[in-house]
Amino acid sequence: MLKNIALPVSKSLSIAGRLTAAAALLSSLSAWAAEPLRVQADPVPHAEILAYVQKIDPSLNLKVIEIPSGVNPNELLAHGDVDANYFQHVPYLLSQEKALKEKFEVAATVHIEPLGVYSSRHKSYAEVPQNGTVAVPNNETNLSRALYLLQSQGLITLKPGFTDPAKNQATPRDIATNPKNLKILEVESPQIPRSLPDVDLAVINGNFALEAGLSPAKDALGLEKAKGNPYANILVTTEKLKNDPRIKQLAKDLESPQVAEFIKEKFKGSVLPVAAAKS
Repeated sequence: MLKNIALPVSKSLSIAGRLTAAAALLSSLSAWAAEPLRVQADPVPHAEILAYVQKIDPSLNLKVIEIPSGVNPNELLAHGDVDANYFQHVPYLLSQEKALKEKFEVAATVHIEPLGVYSSRHKSYAEVPQNGTVAVPNNETNLSRALYLLQSQGLITLKPGFTDPAKNQATPRDIATNPKNLKILEVESPQIPRSLPDVDLAVINGNFALEAGLSPAKDALGLEKAKGNPYANILVTTEKLKNDPRIKQLAKDLESPQVAEFIKEKFKGSVLPVAAAKS
């Protein structure tokens, strides 16, 4: 008889043990889900967009982290100091993956900050003198992006084959014609707005233009087009966290028509939503 009841008792204990383990796991997952999602973001417009997301979706517990210039956000992400970042576009991310020997995950594609050409000295390209100076970003992807923009504005032409900015990275060595003999000055992106009084033209990233009080839609002599633009800003996380429910919810919110409408209304053409806004 003892042998006959030993197995059911053992099974009963096994089931109880499993239930206890499952309860512990659920408790652990609940505690994990309650932890704030740490997202590194640039102040403008990224942190502002995240603040709006937090407003419309209180279930998300976001901790938005703004870091000083000179700190690499992708290194922070790779080391686990943040859970995601929201500041970059795909060409830059690819260059970072190569440099850091890391693999990241794109969780959402959100908006475009059109790169613009600005001047505090001239009101048109015609006023730019021979041997004028142009400040451009000094990092690989945005330098290439700036050269393609200068080409689209008729200021330079690139060598044959440089027709797709998503595939062919350009450098000043790839300039084929330069009618005004413009001098290309490579400057750290955040510093370029400060250089405006000292140069004839400056190619400035949209977020840094906004931070400097410029309105890209009004103040730029020329802007990138949204159509076919490969430089949409993205939410990036790690392979480990790509299926985290908090990441998935944030991605869903960022790509929603409601957030697209907010971007359109808030930034008046200076930031362009990728998702179709409600009409």
